[in-house]
Amino acid sequence: MVKKRLAAARKNIQKAHAAWKTMSHRERALAQPQGRGRKKPGSTGRGNFYRVVVRPKDDFVTFRVQDVGEKGGLERLAGKRSSGSWDTVAWLVSKKDAHIDAHGRLKITGPARTALKHIRGHIVHVKGDIFKAHPARNVPEAAKPTPAMRRAQKANIKKAQAARRL
Repeated sequence: MVKKRLAAARKNIQKAHAAWKTMSHRERALAQPQGRGRKKPGSTGRGNFYRVVVRPKDDFVTFRVQDVGEKGGLERLAGKRSSGSWDTVAWLVSKKDAHIDAHGRLKITGPARTALKHIRGHIVHVKGDIFKAHPARNVPEAAKPTPAMRRAQKANIKKAQAARRL
């Protein structure tokens, strides 16, 4: 009877070792009873900022947070690509400067509105404090001035001419 138990225990240990070898570091940590304690940042909804993700973080190698304007209002999470170029990964908007409307969209008010110039379309809720949006279109120099730019230039010229007449 004891030999049977020892053989079964040995077999179970071998199975466990085989399973551990196929797991990644994160999977192994989550398999531990205490491994599920820590939540990912932004997933609980208890932070001071809303995170508006503009580009996937997999595209970047290094990250840096930069204050935009006053401290604590709006922050830019910049990422460095493997090619060496930097781009915006996400915007961190203070909860004092934004709120969630009835449709689950983030509405930015106050001085943090400068982030909206770099965002296209609606800001849609993902989970907790995390939202998703699209970056502003990158217009190539060959396509400039765009029709909108031409209209604005004409309007500005008309305003300047009217001001000179007065």
